[in-house]
Amino acid sequence: MSDTPVDLDELRQRIDQLDGDILRLISERADCAQKVAHVKLAQDKDAVFYRPEREAQVLRRIMALNQGPLDSEEMARLFREIMSACLALEQPVKVAYLGPEGTFTQQAALKHFGGSAISLPMAAIDEVFREVEAGAVNYGVVPVENSTEGVVNHTLDTFMDSSIHICGEVVLRIHHHLLISDTTRRDKISRIYSHPQSFGQCRKWLDAHYPHAERVPVSSNAEAAKLVKTEWHSAAIAGDMAAKLYGLERIADKIEDRPDNSTRFLIIGNQQVPMAGDDKTSVVVAMRNLPGALHDLLEPFHRHKIDLTRIETRPSRSGVWNYVFFIDFKGHADEPRVAAVLEEVRLRASELRVLGSYPQGVL
Repeated sequence: MSDTPVDLDELRQRIDQLDGDILRLISERADCAQKVAHVKLAQDKDAVFYRPEREAQVLRRIMALNQGPLDSEEMARLFREIMSACLALEQPVKVAYLGPEGTFTQQAALKHFGGSAISLPMAAIDEVFREVEAGAVNYGVVPVENSTEGVVNHTLDTFMDSSIHICGEVVLRIHHHLLISDTTRRDKISRIYSHPQSFGQCRKWLDAHYPHAERVPVSSNAEAAKLVKTEWHSAAIAGDMAAKLYGLERIADKIEDRPDNSTRFLIIGNQQVPMAGDDKTSVVVAMRNLPGALHDLLEPFHRHKIDLTRIETRPSRSGVWNYVFFIDFKGHADEPRVAAVLEEVRLRASELRVLGSYPQGVL
C-alpha cells in the first residue's frame, strides 16, 4: 500500500472535519424544518406536514445531483432517513401496515417513510383501510401485487368499498430465507410455515430440497417465524426483518425461484396528492355489459398515447358476471391530456372512480 501513517492521519483528520460539517448542516436542516412547521401552523392549524410529491421531488433531485462514489439509490436512502428525522420534529407520521411486526409490509413502510415514522401493525388489510379512514393514522401501507404470484385481490376488493386515496407506491425486492430456531433439529424438519404467496414464490426450491415436508400456510411470514420458536421439527420462510426480530438462524438464503422477485405496495391516505412531475394514476372502472366494452375502455388511452402499466379484472359486486377494471397508467389526473382521457372513459363507463394520482416510486 502506498499510504503512509502520516497520510492516514491526514485522511482521518479530514474525515473528522467533514463529519463536523455534516453534523452542522443536518442540524441546520432540522432547524429549517421546524421553522417550516411553525409557518404552516400559523397559516392552518390543520396543516399537513408530510407532502408525498415534495418528498419525491427532493429524492429525485438528490439522485440526479449525485456524482458518486455512493450509488444514487444509497444516497437517496440516506436522505430519506434525514428527511424522516426532520419530519418527526414537525410531527411524527403515523403509519398502519399489514402486520404483525417483521412482515415485508412493515419493511416497505420503513423504506418509504424512514425509521422515524411511527408504524402500527394491523391484523388485516381492511383494518389498515379503517384506521386511515378514521383518521387514527396518517397513512397505511398495503401490498397490491407480486412479480411472481400476481395481484393481491383482497387489496383491490377493499378499494371498491372505500373512499380512501392512493398517495404513493413503493417496490420492495423480496428475498426469502429458510429459518430455524436454536432448538430445531435440522435433519428432522417435517413442517414448513409461511404465507401462501411465499410458498408460491419458493415452490421450485421447496420441491427440490423439502419435497416431503408439510407446507402450512399462515397469515404472514412473521407469524411463521414466531411459530418456529415453539417447535423442534419445523422451519419458516421469511425475510431478514423477521429473522432478526425473532432471533432465528438462516440455513438457506434467497430461496425464491426468481431473483427479481418483487412486491409493490401502495401508500393510502385521506388526501389527494398534487403533481410531482413523474406520476402515476390508478382508477377503477365499471363497464356496461356490452360487446366491445373492453375495447371502448382502452381506446382513448391508446389514442392519447397514455402508457398503461397495469390492468386487472375483478368481479363486480353489483351483479353476476359483471366485472370492474383496475387500471394504472403514467400521468397525473390534473394533466390536461389525462383529464381528457378520463372524461371520455367516464362517458363510456357506468362508473369511474379515480383512486389516486401519486408520485412513481423513487426507491
